[in-house]
Amino acid sequence: MKGMLAQVRSYERSVQLLMVNQFTINLGFYMLMPYLATHLSGSLGLAGWAVGLVLGVRNFSQQGMFLVGGTLADRLGYKPLIVAGCLLRTAGFATLGLVDSLPALLAASAATGLAGALFNPAVRAYVAVDAGERRVEAFALFNVFYQAGILLGPLVGMVLTGVDFRITCLVAAAVFAVLSAVQIRSLPARHADTARAGAGPGARGGAGEKVLAQWRGILANRPFLLFSAVMTGSYVLSYQVYLALPLEVRRLGGDGTFGTAATAALFAVSGLGTILFQTRVTAWCKARMTPGRALAQGLLTMGAAFVPLLLAAVVPLPDGGGWRWLTAVVPPLLAAALLALGTMIAYPFEMDTLVRLSGDRLVATHYGLYNTVCGIGITLGNLLTGAALDAARVAGAAALPWLSLAALGLLCAGAVFVLDRRGRLTPGERPAHTEPAKA
Repeated sequence: MKGMLAQVRSYERSVQLLMVNQFTINLGFYMLMPYLATHLSGSLGLAGWAVGLVLGVRNFSQQGMFLVGGTLADRLGYKPLIVAGCLLRTAGFATLGLVDSLPALLAASAATGLAGALFNPAVRAYVAVDAGERRVEAFALFNVFYQAGILLGPLVGMVLTGVDFRITCLVAAAVFAVLSAVQIRSLPARHADTARAGAGPGARGGAGEKVLAQWRGILANRPFLLFSAVMTGSYVLSYQVYLALPLEVRRLGGDGTFGTAATAALFAVSGLGTILFQTRVTAWCKARMTPGRALAQGLLTMGAAFVPLLLAAVVPLPDGGGWRWLTAVVPPLLAAALLALGTMIAYPFEMDTLVRLSGDRLVATHYGLYNTVCGIGITLGNLLTGAALDAARVAGAAALPWLSLAALGLLCAGAVFVLDRRGRLTPGERPAHTEPAKA
């Protein structure tokens, strides 16, 4: 832990603040969101379709606006979008706790989603710019703070929601309000191109270009688009900690105390593993692998995460007694641990590769489009995974979903390997369409 803190202190104050900001953002978000559906259906008595609509609006407004948020960050600077996003989430979370009509809930939910679309690309682009050549290590540390917020947030929310969900909403809003004030006061203004050495007044992220021209330029960046499509698979795989693994635990272990505890253990293994080992894993990989090889290895590890579940489905084991509990716990926990390890291997190099593929220009816009592509992929992937789980139950083919997910990891790892071998992940000269506009 001391070594990690020393690493954090070795970065510029802005990067340190952004890491703490990300922890706080996730703390506030995850103390509220896991309990929102229960509040909507229980305390407010909304119908199931209305609960789904409120939650869906939040996700749609965030995923659908990532590109716009990234574009605004590149044109206006990172700080204004980070502050605006936090202020908007302050208002959205407070509203969720104070209103009970469906239109007001939909507006608040849309606001919280839009807030994420505003600050997420800006934060990552800011870290990439100020970390410079140490981007890989910076994003490793960033992921530690990110996961720490995910791990602690639900625990705080559970305590507050035990008193009143409205208190949870107001405390989460207060967290974002304080965060906004700290950023207004302490976060330096930063723009990608003004932070680069030797950047002249005509190199402000293509601010002289029209937005549609910038978007056309990014859409013509074939290596970036190919990489985005391939890496979508990593998000589909990692998301199974929230979808397929809990469903498998509850299918085998039941919905009682055992199932609840085993599900909580999945998140604990994933979060604690990242906090304890992320920086070590990144240092080990950077010393021994190229970025492309590390990405492929991370995806391969994520695909291998589903092999224990596959083996448990095809290898005959005694049914009932202690074997039932072991089958319900051990394979999913191994899967969660391997998914966390694969993410630890890939994530820092993934973020660094995105910056390189952008040519260090319009970084936030590239992050925004990347998030949108991955968000669409997660939605489709979850639909297909859910369909595979249903088909497996009906057909009695328990191995089907795990075989499909393992194959996805293998396919994506192979695709990254091919892209790397063909030089698509290490761009040389910038294409003409990505040159900054002349002053």
